[in-house]
Amino acid sequence: MKKLLIFLTAIIILLFAYSNNYYIKEKKMNDIPKNAKYCYFASGCFWGTEYWFEQADGVFEAVSGYSGGHKANPTYMEVCTGLTGHLETVKVGYDADKTTYEDLVRLFFETHNFTQKNGQGPDIGSQYLSAIFYQNEEEKSVAEKYINILKEKGYDVATTLREYKNFYEAEDYHQDYYFKKGSIPYCHFYNKIF
Repeated sequence: MKKLLIFLTAIIILLFAYSNNYYIKEKKMNDIPKNAKYCYFASGCFWGTEYWFEQADGVFEAVSGYSGGHKANPTYMEVCTGLTGHLETVKVGYDADKTTYEDLVRLFFETHNFTQKNGQGPDIGSQYLSAIFYQNEEEKSVAEKYINILKEKGYDVATTLREYKNFYEAEDYHQDYYFKKGSIPYCHFYNKIF
């Protein structure tokens, strides 16, 4: 009886995980708004970054991946070596009729330690650095504005601004990590600053 109960519990958990994953993928494919825009943020482990952006008003998707490096289509293991030059990055898809790039920049700074120079929390290494990948002068100007505001508030900002050049989607098991796991990030916390 005990083995049957354990077996049934395992089946229920697997079905729940599958249905949640299906829902997420269907939502991403079917809910792209007419005024969709994309932006790219690196703030340590992409699981936590993705978690906060997925909950933001006006965001229709957040995809974990790799940006800024020199190797095409890197794997997670390659990025972890620090030799590809990539940062763990989240591609944020947002509806420009419901939120702004400026709102997302503020959320970026309020959900990680932008003063840490060698990683994020316990995740140490060049792939975990804080950076904003800007696609045009308008995005760069908004990011610079908030870095300057933070410096005026006395923060030693480690976040760098980098011109966007590439984004490679991470492996499936990295996508929607905390939603699938049913937990919250261990090194990304919301801290109201602005």
